Amino acid sequence: MTDHHTDRPHDIRAFFAPRAAGWDAKFPDDGPAYAKGVAALGLQRGDRVLDAGCGTGRALPALRQAVGRHGVTLGADLTPDMLEAAVRAGRDTHAALLLADVARLPLPDAALDAVFAAGLLTHLPAPSDGLTELARVVRPGGRLALFHPIGRAALAARKGHPVTPDDLRAEPNLRPLLAGSGWDLVRYEDGDDRYLAVASRRPSRAPAPSTKGWKKSDGGVR
Repeated sequence: MTDHHTDRPHDIRAFFAPRAAGWDAKFPDDGPAYAKGVAALGLQRGDRVLDAGCGTGRALPALRQAVGRHGVTLGADLTPDMLEAAVRAGRDTHAALLLADVARLPLPDAALDAVFAAGLLTHLPAPSDGLTELARVVRPGGRLALFHPIGRAALAARKGHPVTPDDLRAEPNLRPLLAGSGWDLVRYEDGDDRYLAVASRRPSRAPAPSTKGWKKSDGGVR
């Protein structure tokens, strides 16, 4: 995703829909960066992981490889055109695709071990609410990776504007935002080659609700 700020779901769809068909061609060399970003999550075989705001699904092959055939890989995006582009690219073979707002996910509490989110934060109309929803669906001790294949300064230079102090992705802003949403920031990188913030889901005092009855293939887009 890009650094374009939007306010409502239909604005997000309006921005991404006409760009979906050419999205992968616009960023043809991002695959290795995505694979390294996924590796930072420390996924184990059999884990359950969500790519939140998956777009055309560039992270899905690496996520599937990390969790193996007994793991669960989901991709959720708000824009149908992006999910259709993911299907055309064959990435639906690596994950079940959900047409869903990541601020209102159709998943039970504590259903996941981890979430990967590329370029998502600046597209959340209410970042705290969105991060809180991601915390809801991740088990205590699970991980969240906020990722971009280039750092904030490089991205700002590409767009012709400076990095601003109020950028939510800056560590002094991100750390308290995550803390107030159920996460502890445990790793932060912001270099030319990537942006990566890894957070751990805070322990919950209450027992996690059962996920009995949750079908791994629910919500698949075909």
